[in-house]
Amino acid sequence: MRHPLDDGTPAPRRRRRDRASAREQVYDAAVVLFRRKGYADTSIAEIAELAGIGRGTFFNYFRSKDCLVTLWRRDRLNRLATRLDPLLAEADGTAEALRTCMSTLSTLNEEEPDLSAAMLVAWLQTGHPLRHCPYLRLLFADIVEQGRARGEIRSAVDSGRIGETLHDLYFGTLYRWSLPAGEGPRPRLDPELQLGLTLLMQGLVPPPAVALS
Repeated sequence: MRHPLDDGTPAPRRRRRDRASAREQVYDAAVVLFRRKGYADTSIAEIAELAGIGRGTFFNYFRSKDCLVTLWRRDRLNRLATRLDPLLAEADGTAEALRTCMSTLSTLNEEEPDLSAAMLVAWLQTGHPLRHCPYLRLLFADIVEQGRARGEIRSAVDSGRIGETLHDLYFGTLYRWSLPAGEGPRPRLDPELQLGLTLLMQGLVPPPAVALS
């Protein structure tokens, strides 16, 4: 005989679903507190309290507070890839592809600027280097290599090095954008990234004039 509360879902599957739901609740509580107070000033006890669980129960879902930052970053990269893939497929050439990358990155950060800034600081406070994002380095390098194959890139510099430079351009600009700007809204991120990209692609010094004989 079926129990009145039995919805027909096998117990192990229901437990997995319940566990996933509770884990997501803990994660959501952490994100709220990180945005409100900052990573360093948020305790595991506060996360557990907001999530409606005991402090000890927190460790049933995450080994440490650092894991929450790693999970947020992984989710951000997944969202970036989901948005970028169809846009890059339509991009006309290397320059447009790179500008599309920077615009999409800007949009992701500017949708929740305070959270983006807080999580960047959290990433640094967990001991990760600012330039630690292999996905972006490889993405930029691949775009440049494809452009080289089409004859759009004249530079003899290795594509991997260019990818690293573009990666550093993004994170350096993002870090400056994330710093407290005093009163008023944060400045737009995309114009700063596009300016840096233009300087990188065009250079600061004009080519020497060719003397006519």
